[in-house]
Amino acid sequence: MAAMTLLASPLHAEEEERGERSRGARVPTLPQYQAECSACHVAFPAGGLPAASWARLMQNLPQHFGTDASLDPATTRQISQWLQANAASGRRAQDTPPEDRITRTQWFVREHHHEISSTTWQRAAIGKPSNCAACHTGAPQGRFSEHDVRIPR
Repeated sequence: MAAMTLLASPLHAEEEERGERSRGARVPTLPQYQAECSACHVAFPAGGLPAASWARLMQNLPQHFGTDASLDPATTRQISQWLQANAASGRRAQDTPPEDRITRTQWFVREHHHEISSTTWQRAAIGKPSNCAACHTGAPQGRFSEHDVRIPR
């Protein structure tokens, strides 16, 4: 479940600081979402994508970025409802990235690509921009603070 695993709110720290996030503090991660999605990758925060992107991703689990991430209907429904309820809000809700990839959202590009060279992404310990846990030490727990970034050599 590669792009699914969005744990909820560290992506929203910048918005929270400006008072733009109406939901307030971190949204507790749905246990089924954490279990299913983090089986393959970090559970990305639900607020990292708009509701429409999550809907498309959940509808296409048999072809989830080249992997069959199919789930039983009840689990799919439960995760889908949670993602819809906790999807991006405000300006981020208008940002529908190419291929519904978090790494292609305006926010991600602004936060990462001006600071990180293309050669850094290619390091064996990182591999690709969606490998959040390579640099964000708290990513498995849903924490993406800049204070916890350790870029591997």
